[in-house]
Amino acid sequence: MGSVTRMPALFIGHGSPMNAIEDNAYTAAWAARANSLPRPERILCVSAHWFTEGTRLLDTRNPRMVYDMYGFPEALYRVVFAAPGAPDTAVRAQELIERPVSVDNSWGFDHGAWSVLCRMYPEADIPVLMLSVDAHASMEEHAAIGRQLRALRDEGVLIIGSGNIVHNLARIDWHTPGGYQWATDFDGYIKRSLLEGNADKVIHYEQAGSSAALAFRTVEHYAPLLYAMGAAHEGNEVQVFNEACLLGSLSMTSYQFG
Repeated sequence: MGSVTRMPALFIGHGSPMNAIEDNAYTAAWAARANSLPRPERILCVSAHWFTEGTRLLDTRNPRMVYDMYGFPEALYRVVFAAPGAPDTAVRAQELIERPVSVDNSWGFDHGAWSVLCRMYPEADIPVLMLSVDAHASMEEHAAIGRQLRALRDEGVLIIGSGNIVHNLARIDWHTPGGYQWATDFDGYIKRSLLEGNADKVIHYEQAGSSAALAFRTVEHYAPLLYAMGAAHEGNEVQVFNEACLLGSLSMTSYQFG
């Protein structure tokens, strides 16, 4: 048997589900990033849109599509990302995570997963498993789960957290092409902290000051970053791509660890 290449961990700022069907600089960067990586054996996706009581895993062989958005064009509801599931890797992930994990196949590929993966891996031929974001976990616990899953990277698994570092839909302004000052300040704080290897500042994001209170109202879009960061090995290079805030209060900034 040949050796398995260590995969990186990614955090993707996924933004609007329309990115699944619109060609733009962000989706082009997702595709380019996938093309630059070794081909994964499996993909583990932590999506902001699976926000649950406790930690849950999807282990079905045939995950369903979840169209968890409203009021979008009909074309978006016809997108199908028909990747197989990865029940073997789900068992392995459950063994690695040092807290209770339940299997929940009532979910599937939500738009935090499929809107990104259909642009990165359009052939949908790599098995994918989903891991939920526990609504009751602390920031330290989210990062710890990422650390516990780190071994999967050496088994050919690409770990992807999908969310947004700044995600305050109540303050979206459709006429603002860039970000409000507080949004770019918070996005910049996270970038500096990651590039400096200061995980504590990312976990304790409130240290950013007043911008932290405006960056998001609930943590589900921020938490996936902590899973990806936690999965990073010490000394891993951190690469930044899609660095941008738009519509005032949304960040597309994304990271590769390793």
